[in-house]
Amino acid sequence: MAVEILNESGIEVPEDELLRMARHVYASLHVHERTETAVTVVDAARMAELHEEWMDLPGPTDVMSLPMDELTPGTAEAPAEGMLGDVVLCPEVAAEQAARGGHSRDDELMLLLTHGMLHLLGYDHMDDADRLEMFDLQDRLVSEVLGRPAPAPTIED
Repeated sequence: MAVEILNESGIEVPEDELLRMARHVYASLHVHERTETAVTVVDAARMAELHEEWMDLPGPTDVMSLPMDELTPGTAEAPAEGMLGDVVLCPEVAAEQAARGGHSRDDELMLLLTHGMLHLLGYDHMDDADRLEMFDLQDRLVSEVLGRPAPAPTIED
């Protein structure tokens, strides 16, 4: 996978683990190894700016997905290929959510990254059936990488 982690937050995050999570999600969903995506980690002030600019919503959020080519999961025979887009993470918001959820900030970041990547692949949670499908898949993927049950979702959107 052509996944690039860009930490612009000034806060240390587990970049190797995030990269491992990204690669696992894309391999599990049959995304071609040449598909490109960037994961950018920003501070709360920058996330608030992006949230206002892209979503017209105030304040920082936990994760944003900015799709490019509207890809969907592929198959083993025909993996999805193209420019997937960007995932933006905010470790400050993740830390707050993790504290409320009773788990680590790093586990929250893994959950948020997976959530954002699923959005890039066309998953959503606008209705109950879609929410169940997306969150079940998210839970399975995160659990596979963590080697233990995924933390309960604290996703803001």
